[in-house]
Amino acid sequence: MYTTGFKQKINTIVCLNMENLRSVVLNNFKKLHRTRLKVFKGDYRAQTAARVKINEEYKKNKTVTDVEAIKAMIKFSEDIENELRTQVIQAKEIKPGVFEAKITEDTVKLDNVPFDDNAILPKRGKRRQNCCQEQVKDN
Repeated sequence: MYTTGFKQKINTIVCLNMENLRSVVLNNFKKLHRTRLKVFKGDYRAQTAARVKINEEYKKNKTVTDVEAIKAMIKFSEDIENELRTQVIQAKEIKPGVFEAKITEDTVKLDNVPFDDNAILPKRGKRRQNCCQEQVKDN
């Protein structure tokens, strides 16, 4: 009797997840569009291109019914949103050779290591080996 109740709870959880998938997909769709607007603020052409691509991908996959496939696509959309929010910046040339970058609080900032012209690089071993055809010619 306990196992039957346990199975019913699992089935209920699965059903709830399937019912909630639609709202999760819709929330991710909206979140992607909000991120698009923020990342490409002031660049109408980039905003439009991103809007078209997001809408196109969601329309292409709107007939998918496999729960696992939907969950995988949700994960993918979350990864894309994170990538847009943290890795994409806009740069605009303000005068020849000088660019201004729009960096947000979400942009991942890495430590830069200055290039040292006087650094001594380790010597590499033999880089190229003869390919099969050159070995045949040598014989």
